[in-house]
Amino acid sequence: MSCTLRIASTRAKLGQPEMNLGIIPGYGGTQKLSRLVGKGRAMELLITGRMVDAPEAYQMGLVNRVIELEKLMEEAEKLARTIMSKGPAAVKLAMEAVNRGLEVSLEEGLRIEADLFGLSCSTEDKIEGTKAFLEKRKPSFQGR
Repeated sequence: MSCTLRIASTRAKLGQPEMNLGIIPGYGGTQKLSRLVGKGRAMELLITGRMVDAPEAYQMGLVNRVIELEKLMEEAEKLARTIMSKGPAAVKLAMEAVNRGLEVSLEEGLRIEADLFGLSCSTEDKIEGTKAFLEKRKPSFQGR
């Protein structure tokens, strides 16, 4: 649940089974699960200790993708390559906008986003990305 993106194999089982031991999840389990799947679904999984299969985890937003086990690493690497082909500064700033925005009101989140958008527009990568788009070629981002 701490990962930015989560890919599960079709064979995966996910949940918070600590209740079966008479304890609650630690290390952010209650907080991260509720932010990923919503209060109602999180409460059900947390207080019942029920495990879910990968398709249900996908349906509730616990994982981003479900992939056959044999293709899991291939798909994870493909996703990583896609992200790595984007402007590193923009990726970092987008992730920061989401992470910081989730901790505050929508109004404050929009302010954070606007500030980070302005910062992203001041990068060399923005100039390269725009130029590459106009020249119909792949950009060569430098992370600056």
